[in-house]
Amino acid sequence: MDTDLSLEQAIERMTQGLSPLGTEVLPAFQALGRTLAADITAPMDQPPFDRSPLDGYALRSADIAGAEREHPVRLPVVDTLYAGDAPRCPLGPGQAIRIMTGAMLPEGCDCVLRQEDTDRGDPVSIYASLPPHKNYVYQGEDYRAGSLLLPAGARLDAAALGVLASAGITEVPVCRRPKVGLLTTGDEVVEAGQPLPPGKIYGSNQVLLLARLTELGIPAVGRHAADSPTAVAETMGELLADCDLLITTGGVSVGDKDIFHQALPLLGAERVFWKVNLKPGTPAMFSRFGGKPILSLSGNPFAAFTTFELLARPLLAALAWEPHLLPRQKQAVLTTPYDKSSPRRRFLRGIYLDDEVTLPQGHSSGQLASLVGCSCLVELPAGSPPAEAGQTVQVWLL
Repeated sequence: MDTDLSLEQAIERMTQGLSPLGTEVLPAFQALGRTLAADITAPMDQPPFDRSPLDGYALRSADIAGAEREHPVRLPVVDTLYAGDAPRCPLGPGQAIRIMTGAMLPEGCDCVLRQEDTDRGDPVSIYASLPPHKNYVYQGEDYRAGSLLLPAGARLDAAALGVLASAGITEVPVCRRPKVGLLTTGDEVVEAGQPLPPGKIYGSNQVLLLARLTELGIPAVGRHAADSPTAVAETMGELLADCDLLITTGGVSVGDKDIFHQALPLLGAERVFWKVNLKPGTPAMFSRFGGKPILSLSGNPFAAFTTFELLARPLLAALAWEPHLLPRQKQAVLTTPYDKSSPRRRFLRGIYLDDEVTLPQGHSSGQLASLVGCSCLVELPAGSPPAEAGQTVQVWLL
């Protein structure tokens, strides 16, 4: 078993040999935010016919040559077309057809004059001329049948779903997302809403991480177990039977009740590494059981949150084949100092805005209130002296 790995080494150990979970087909309207698993080609031209882009009159440009307000051209109106209508007759020489936005253009038409340049009468007086194919939307102007609509790997946002709808596509193949089991531990933890006996605390890790998984679009189920190796091993087995990834918090350090050192062997899991050279969250542990990953994080709330962002998100990205689940990194100028040196690689909570980052008050790994409103983690390299305002730092966007 490896110990005291760098963050990059830990991610490599976790994701080595890890395969995406495959694909599933979803109704398109349920696929918002998901990642396409295959190319989508257009089954039709869009628009499927030549159409009008405005309310006006379908005309032959030759019939209105030289028309102006002082010398209008007058033409009989032989039909009216609304969006959804099929033309009932072609447009003949010296004729006009009243037409609305989106309506199919009749045969013989080569331009559409806006209604503001007419008197809207019958016969209609035309006050302007147009060149051929002015205000004329061609069939297939948006895309042609057989063309690539969306490539595999594209993330389905509102615009992408709109394109699929315009092509009449109702189902799409997407990458399957992992179902995550979240196990929190601790005899000291009391569920919110219950009386709080002396020495107990209300648990926050389960709500914190379940909410974070929901923000990332990952389905998850949570359980809590007391500090008993047997109870923890049994609960882990139950969660793993129905999940693709298990994340635990608490019980991974060196205290008498850090029970994962006993629970994992009871489960029969293979422990891959313990301890990552970063702060907070150093005692993070990674194991496998039946080919499924188990990531065990510190029980301190901010340490659990930090190592979730740094370690769990790469696991989720690898299982789901969704690179956008990885935290994005940028450089920013620190606007507030940090008065401690950093013997280990350290991550602080921060508020990122316009290439600047501000540190809130309160950086203990047990503090959670100062995380509210934060949008990034601020990285300080191992061996760093106290950080000064004005220096450039690496930030990991949340």
